[in-house]
Amino acid sequence: MMQKTTNTDDYSFTKKVWIVAGIFAFVVVALLLLQATFSVLLLVLAGILIAVYFRGLGGFIGRKTHWSKNLCLVIGILITLLLAALFIWLVGSKLQQQVTELTDTLPKTIEKAKEQLSQSSLGQKFIDKISSPGSQKKIGALISTFFKSSFGVLGDIYVVLFIGIFFTASPSIYANGIVNLAPSQWKNKTRSVINNIGTDLKKWLKGKLFAMLVVFVLTATGLLIIGVPLWLVLSLIAGLLNFIPNFGPLIALIPAVLVGFLQSPSTALWIAGLYILVQVTESNFITPTVQHKLIKIPPALIIIAQLLVSPLTSAWGLILATPLMIIIQVLIKDLYTHRKNKSA
Repeated sequence: MMQKTTNTDDYSFTKKVWIVAGIFAFVVVALLLLQATFSVLLLVLAGILIAVYFRGLGGFIGRKTHWSKNLCLVIGILITLLLAALFIWLVGSKLQQQVTELTDTLPKTIEKAKEQLSQSSLGQKFIDKISSPGSQKKIGALISTFFKSSFGVLGDIYVVLFIGIFFTASPSIYANGIVNLAPSQWKNKTRSVINNIGTDLKKWLKGKLFAMLVVFVLTATGLLIIGVPLWLVLSLIAGLLNFIPNFGPLIALIPAVLVGFLQSPSTALWIAGLYILVQVTESNFITPTVQHKLIKIPPALIIIAQLLVSPLTSAWGLILATPLMIIIQVLIKDLYTHRKNKSA
């Protein structure tokens, strides 16, 4: 009898060990799959944002005209394409000229900035530090990591555009597919969560596009007042990079200050002050006002998300960290917080 009990205990212990090992193996495989496919999932998210933009614009036109959804969607796409074509026609040649000038003058600008910095002991130390082989290697590795992509830059853009087109044309097919995967008792909740995610992404995108436009206008006005020749391309870079929270304005500041150094150190300081003023205005007045009316996201969570996601997915992680946090925020609110409040 004692022998039988011992054998049973040994069998139970062995079974538990195998269960723990199986769970551990499942977690490891899941994490490896997540790491391998996370960049692809972010491309899907980028396509979703394109669809959210077109569907939101079509919905706005529909509310104003009371026309059919499909007609308003087509009109929204045509309006976007016409505005892009009009912009290219009006400022395309000037923009191309300024981009060429910026590309041609950047090497001279960098050399002139080094010359200005070398006049002080602190600046010389900074140049020596940046020019050291170790620093050059780290900078090269950082740049290569930042610009890495899943299918190449053009391939990623191609994938995002096509995903956006498919989601724009028939979003209900994909939403219904996700709902059908859920258990019957969870189908209504799943559909509600999908609708809430779409609503919050639409609100965030609306506020972000408005903030980008304001940054472009303020930067262009300031650069024109200062007298910077490449004002159009620099302000356009500032407006577009404002889509990336926290780090985008810093990236946009670098070429602008280098162009300022080409004229004089005082011009570079004026440009740096302008960019800081525009960023402070956007961060403390424009974005809080827009988010108060649309959607609130804690700034610290955005920075944490960027720091966690960008090592896995490079530039896409910085760009899409905020919409990713919106999705997580909706999932926690709908699937955990509300359920916990009901049970309490």
